[in-house]
Amino acid sequence: MHYPAELLQKLIPWIGKHVLHLSYDITEFTNGSGDTTYDYVVVFTIACSAFAGTVIWSLLDRKRKSYQTLYYWLTTAVRYYVALMLFNYGLWKVIKMQFPAPDLYRLTQPYGDSSPMGLAWTFLGFSKGYNLFMGFAEIAALLLLFRRTMTLGAVITLCTTANVMAVNYFYDVPVKIVSSMLFIMTLFLLSNDATRLLRFFLTDNPVSLPPIKAPVFSKKWMHIAKASLKTLLIGYTIIFGIYEAKQMEKKYGDTAPKPKLYGLYNVDTFVINNDTLPPLITDTIRWKEFLIEWEGFARLQDMTDRTSMFTIIQDTISKKIDFIPKADTALKYTLYYDTPGSNKLNFKGMIQKDSVSIFMTRKDTKDFLLMNRGFNWINEYPFNR
Repeated sequence: MHYPAELLQKLIPWIGKHVLHLSYDITEFTNGSGDTTYDYVVVFTIACSAFAGTVIWSLLDRKRKSYQTLYYWLTTAVRYYVALMLFNYGLWKVIKMQFPAPDLYRLTQPYGDSSPMGLAWTFLGFSKGYNLFMGFAEIAALLLLFRRTMTLGAVITLCTTANVMAVNYFYDVPVKIVSSMLFIMTLFLLSNDATRLLRFFLTDNPVSLPPIKAPVFSKKWMHIAKASLKTLLIGYTIIFGIYEAKQMEKKYGDTAPKPKLYGLYNVDTFVINNDTLPPLITDTIRWKEFLIEWEGFARLQDMTDRTSMFTIIQDTISKKIDFIPKADTALKYTLYYDTPGSNKLNFKGMIQKDSVSIFMTRKDTKDFLLMNRGFNWINEYPFNR
């Protein structure tokens, strides 16, 4: 058993069933969503454990008036967690990995069929400049790593985490728990200077913001060890984070290699059994669009706008593609292709018992208004389409 993950995956479902009496079993654990039932029960369990621990500690050590040293190390842990977490988030925005440019699937998806999260990803991913703005605002959380700049960093971070939290809440992005915790942790860091900040913003009295006092080590080597550990931790996180992000950008970013026949193709002519089908919007046989965006996958849209997904196996030597429908993997068929021009793709072969010849033209992404509108200093009229 790999502790603590596997232990929690046994304990948390038990708590959900026997303590909270949930009407369903917890079977999904933390995945692409950070807001699973499992995650909420984990937060509940941690909160109850923290409350119980606080009560017991307070009773056993009720004569102590303050915990200056413990407070310092607690704020240090929180500062480093928030700073390094937001650095990674910000870095992925700067290189445009978290919010990639709208892909062909998004550009051809009916607007009303997108989810709130899909809409947010399209909105945020459209603009490289806005990604840079968000990314550098989050990277500014590195100011939290130093006591003298902690308050400035916390003010900036409070604004960025509030914005992230709002997007997650109001666009139903399943990272609500993490973004809320980052916001609350930042409030905690600011609480030390809350009175001074209120005085600064609401009065004309002079204000100073002294850094949190660090414990004084009695031996020189302890100071050296502390500074060395801090330098190594920050350096490793930044350097390795940038390296990993750049590697992922090469593989999955906007400029990553595309499949051989990548593109969105409009079907110009569709011939079945030597009969050319006219482009009638009620025809469920004639193809309307054909899309290859990811290696090994394709999407077909017929004239009624019904879509079908396929696993495809491409043989570039024989110039043929095996199509395996996702809906029925037993219905496999093979089409031979040729590319008579840089933006042309033709298919010939058999679909079940019917012979087909399909002639298509690739559509340029710049044909979409969203992708060709660009930036304009001067707008004589609002261009809201």
